[in-house]
Amino acid sequence: MISINFTKMNGLGNDFVVLDYEEYQKTGMQPDKIALKLCDRHFGIGADGLIIVNPNTVNTDIGWIFYNNDGSVAQMCGNGIRCFAKYVYDKGLVNKKEFSVETKAGVIIPKILDNGLIRVNMSKPVSEPSKIPVNVENNLNFELVLKDRTFIANAISMGNPHCVIVTEENTKELALKYGREIETHKLFPEKTNVEFIKIISRNEINLDVWERGCAITLACGTGACASVVASILNGLCDNKVKVNLPGGQLFIEWDGTCDDKNYDIFMSGPATYSFFGTVEV
Repeated sequence: MISINFTKMNGLGNDFVVLDYEEYQKTGMQPDKIALKLCDRHFGIGADGLIIVNPNTVNTDIGWIFYNNDGSVAQMCGNGIRCFAKYVYDKGLVNKKEFSVETKAGVIIPKILDNGLIRVNMSKPVSEPSKIPVNVENNLNFELVLKDRTFIANAISMGNPHCVIVTEENTKELALKYGREIETHKLFPEKTNVEFIKIISRNEINLDVWERGCAITLACGTGACASVVASILNGLCDNKVKVNLPGGQLFIEWDGTCDDKNYDIFMSGPATYSFFGTVEV
């Protein structure tokens, strides 16, 4: 057994174990195995995901390695990237407030704001079905047939796949009841994150999420982005939207339209330290 140092962080209650690269190397374990061990809420630290700082990048200021708590790889995590940005900036691993991060979803640009929030350029949303991926001809307003009901769904990728469903029903109850079935539905060859949203106004929505590889979480940054994109493309929201999640609020901006989707989407929200410690592996 060896001891490694870790940091526990959260973005609106979506929580993560953060490891420096040298601490990860001490384990001698593959990242999926260490994610399973550290993220276990009964026998480990407990978290929705594992973030490993990767300083070994060539074309970006820094990089990250991210795994869900079930050991699966996630291309991107909006709440996680804000926590990562705060962590590497506070530790002096980057020396500027706006910097580039290498991720499996491409290069992501976070910025540390003077008010303490982190604003992240999440790049452009993807709506082409084959690239999301989703096995439908049109990614908007398609029928999603389940065992006991049918939803009208929208698929968007933020580097990871999302299924957004607008409803007037209780979004939390729907996420709990149908999240896993939709996550693993045959229409989504790489599985999907699932968002149930309720439109409050043209500038505000409520959101409950079932995350791929995590189940129910208190917040999902990429899910908030995908939900706002789907809402705008359906003519339900304007270009700046407050997203209310169980863990708090995110602010999403996107200037895209049905005719021109070629705009980056920006997410602003908090990142918080929970605690620091050592753990034996």
